[in-house]
Formats: sequence, C-alpha cells, structure tokens
Amino acid sequence: MKRFGVALAGVALVFGLAAAFAGAQSATFPTKAVRIIVPFPAGGTNDLLTRIVAERLRQTWNQPVLVENRAGAGGNIGADVVARAEPDGYTLLSAPPPPFAINHNLYKKLTYDPTKFVPVTVLASVPNVLAVHPAVPATSVQELIGHAKSNPGKVTFASQGVGTTSHLTGFLFQTMAGVTLLHVPFKGTAPALADLIGGQVDMFFDNIFTAGPQHKAGRLRILGVASPKRVAAFPNIPTIAESGLPGFQSVTWFAVAAPPNTPAAIADQINRAIVDALKVPDVQKAFAEQGADVVGNTRAEMAQFVKDETARWHQVIKAASVTLD
Repeated sequence: MKRFGVALAGVALVFGLAAAFAGAQSATFPTKAVRIIVPFPAGGTNDLLTRIVAERLRQTWNQPVLVENRAGAGGNIGADVVARAEPDGYTLLSAPPPPFAINHNLYKKLTYDPTKFVPVTVLASVPNVLAVHPAVPATSVQELIGHAKSNPGKVTFASQGVGTTSHLTGFLFQTMAGVTLLHVPFKGTAPALADLIGGQVDMFFDNIFTAGPQHKAGRLRILGVASPKRVAAFPNIPTIAESGLPGFQSVTWFAVAAPPNTPAAIADQINRAIVDALKVPDVQKAFAEQGADVVGNTRAEMAQFVKDETARWHQVIKAASVTLD
C-alpha cells in the first residue's frame, strides 16, 4: 500500500511538472517568430486579411509574425504543413472553409485530419458575390440564367480551385438554376479574378472583398450577393435569393487554428491576442472597407461553427456528387 502511494505521488509529480511547464510556456509565449500558413496564393482575401492581423500581432507580441503562402490542392498542402508542425503555437493555419469544413467530405483521402486542428478563432466572414465579365449579355441573375440555358455547357465559371467555396457555389448555382456551366479551376482568387477581368472566363463566385473594387472600376459586373441580406456597401445589388433562387446562400469565412495537440493554454493566449487585434479601430476599418465582417469568437464558438459549416457543405457536395482523389 505504501509503494502504491509513492507511485501515485510520483505520477502526480510528473503531471504537476508537465502542467507547470506548459503554464510557463504560455506565460512567456511567444519568444520567437510566429509563422501563419495561408494555404492559398498571395493577393487573395485569405492572404490579405491574415497579413492585416499579423501586423497587429507583431506589434502586440514584439516578435516577427510571418505569413507564408503554401498553396495547392484546395488548401490541403498548407493544411498538411500545419498538421505536421510542432504543437507549440509557433505555426498556425489561417484558411477559408476548404481545409476545415469541406475537403474531408470531398477528397477520398487526406494526409491530415481536419477535426484534430485546435480551434483559435474565426477572423471574419465575407459575402460571396456572382460576378461576370462586362461582355456577358446579362445585367441580372435571371438574365444570366436565361443566357446559360440558351448556351448549355458553354458559359464558363472560374473557381479558386477544385473543392473550394467558389467551386461548390458554382455547382449549387447550377443545381438551383437548372443550368449547365463549364468549370475552369485556378490556383487561388487572384489568378481567377485576373482571367475574369481579362475575359478568359465568363463568371466567378468571388467574395466581395476582392470583387467589389473591380465592380466599382467597371472591370466586372456583380449581379447578385450570395449572403442572406444585401451588403451595405452595395445596397442596390440584390441578393441571389431575392433574384429568383430563394434559399441560395454562400458566405466565405476565414479562421485560424493551431496544430493538433497544441496546449489549450497556448491556444487561449493566441485567441485573446487575435480577438484583441480585431477590436482595434484601424483593423476593423481595413476589414469593413472591403466588406468583411469581423467575427473574433471564442475557441468553443469556432469549433461549433466549423461543425455546422461542415454539415452544410456536406449536403452540397452530396447533391453535386463531387468526389476527388
């Protein structure tokens, strides 16, 4: 009995030391550069919003905060980098829905388990919009549907890549509008938007962050907003739902997560730093100017949100019968 008591004391001591070590780590975090992996190319909304927050974190932590673009495979390449990183808080993932809520429903096999990422917070949500090249003979959603029905399989829609939100939104549009479109995948928002402006593709379900300025400049035409309500910055543009496709909804969001097994104390500290950064007026202004709604929720709230989004996009993927190797 005495030996058993000694053994228990030893176990308690080990766990006590481990907890103290983790606490000491979180108390001094960070002591070196933090890198944030963006799994899509530079120039897109994911990249731009992350860099705004990273600059604020650099000021708060007085440590370099580096944004590293690791694009490819619908966000899987960058997500895999973070999944394999040390769980110490010094490597983070900042991404839109695919690596968190879409890809494990879409790809037959992944090299990482998205449910194992440690939630930090959702940065923002951005309404998606239906944008067309000015040469497309349509000034409304209904006119575009009519044009697509008259030219089955000939109207092209760009996406940020196979399995991305813009890709699945295009399939959702096809299903609800009863049209057949030709999908043209790109490697991120920037190249897709460039070819839309250049007239190489006809339409693109982009987010308002990047499409809005191009609409104002006349380089493309936004026909509808995919959020439940109209956007204050573009009050005259109707929602797609009120344009003849009731229930149509597609909103892009951007969230931050840490590698699997990252201690809760460290994840909590990163959450507080990012949420505080999102409260800074200059940061909020930078987001709002591009139509991004700041979120900055708790870790538990992000976990539930991702769970809900996973279920919603699973239904879209199932309806579209989309699978990838």
